[in-house]
Amino acid sequence: MQRVDVAVVGGGPAGSAAGRAAAAEGADTLVLEKGVPRADREGLGPDSTDAAGILDYWVDIMDLDVPVPEHVKLRELNGADFIGPNESVEMDTTGIDSSYPNFGFTFQRARLDDWLRERAEDAGAEYRVGTGVGSVESDLTGRPSHRLTLKDGTEVETEYLILADGPQRTVTGQVLEPLLPDGKYDGLDATTANHIAYQEYREIPESLCEPDRLKFWWGHMPGHTAYPWVFPNDGRVARVGLTMPIGLDLDTVEDREEYALLRSDDERVPAGKEYVRRLLEYAYPSYDATDFPLQEDRGKRGGTETYPISSTRPIESPTRANVAVVGGAMGGTSAFHEGGDHVAIRTGKEAGRLAGLGALRAYNYEWQRAAGDEVRRNVVLADVVRDYGPDDWDRVFDVASAIQPDPGEGRAGWLDALRAGPAALGLFGRYQWGKFGVRDGGYCQIREDDYSV
Repeated sequence: MQRVDVAVVGGGPAGSAAGRAAAAEGADTLVLEKGVPRADREGLGPDSTDAAGILDYWVDIMDLDVPVPEHVKLRELNGADFIGPNESVEMDTTGIDSSYPNFGFTFQRARLDDWLRERAEDAGAEYRVGTGVGSVESDLTGRPSHRLTLKDGTEVETEYLILADGPQRTVTGQVLEPLLPDGKYDGLDATTANHIAYQEYREIPESLCEPDRLKFWWGHMPGHTAYPWVFPNDGRVARVGLTMPIGLDLDTVEDREEYALLRSDDERVPAGKEYVRRLLEYAYPSYDATDFPLQEDRGKRGGTETYPISSTRPIESPTRANVAVVGGAMGGTSAFHEGGDHVAIRTGKEAGRLAGLGALRAYNYEWQRAAGDEVRRNVVLADVVRDYGPDDWDRVFDVASAIQPDPGEGRAGWLDALRAGPAALGLFGRYQWGKFGVRDGGYCQIREDDYSV
């Protein structure tokens, strides 16, 4: 049996960041990654999916110590466009102070994963890929410890366990469910806690290519935080995709004829592939989908990717059991902003650092100090727009345009909302009241005291 100080389950951004940080503190650290193939990666690696990108202030949240290498980046970004059925808003600044000079950047996810893995190994962590974790047995009598049995029969014993197995929570569920009251874990079930995302790598006609902007369409398809997008990659290639709730019943959708990407004869929610085709032909009416050829050598397989993304509030960890949950497994990604690598990396770093120091009990405080403002913003915004339909999105984009500050003036405030009129003031007030309601970690759906440890 192998014995280590810190075992990390999952080798994506959160797991690699945790492994590096723990090893840098002198801990004997093992990162376990089951490994999946990708068309654009030579060997096995984590279940990578390309997200929207990294915004300017996300760079500071990640706290990587060194810049992301140029070979990992694809495009520098200058802004994002949010497109409603009849109104839209252009965002050329996030309004949040940051050290990064541009709006942000897109990146090649497999290269990011490989770079983070190299950093973990350079710090002294062992990164083992090719065999997943089959089961975990925790001994919480006295000084907590954990025994992991890998699917190849290997056993690993560890004092500190960091769970970084993503939104599906395959191993996280085994560890957390016995520590929670009956039924408490149900809200973290994959079909309840996640959205499903789908994207295709498409070549964009030269006349339509906007390589420095993200594009989001809101109010065009039904479902809470359901929206399609176009994200630039290298050359004229972009990712065209969408996120939507799992198991949405079209019979429950009101005013379904108002959604541009639905058809009157749809009996169920269209498949991701069909939604992409409809988006391209709707957004670019002088073209059809065949004018955007699929790049079959990209992504996971055949130029496509399907993946889960968190749609519920994050959770705190049972640190009294010497367990920390990080990244997507803790709900640190968000269906609202289509991404979470920045929160994954930072929560992994905090968990690894504290485990390496033997001070994991401080983890829930430290991750909220480091990334709590970002998590709270997304939780509250997602709550504010929960029941929005197409008309609501037009109204909010009209208001957003009215209160958007000039470049260099920071974020919109009460005076901007007041000057823009009652609708703007009401929207801004609901957002601020929502933030107040989830202060002091109230945005977490499971708190540390909920665990029986």
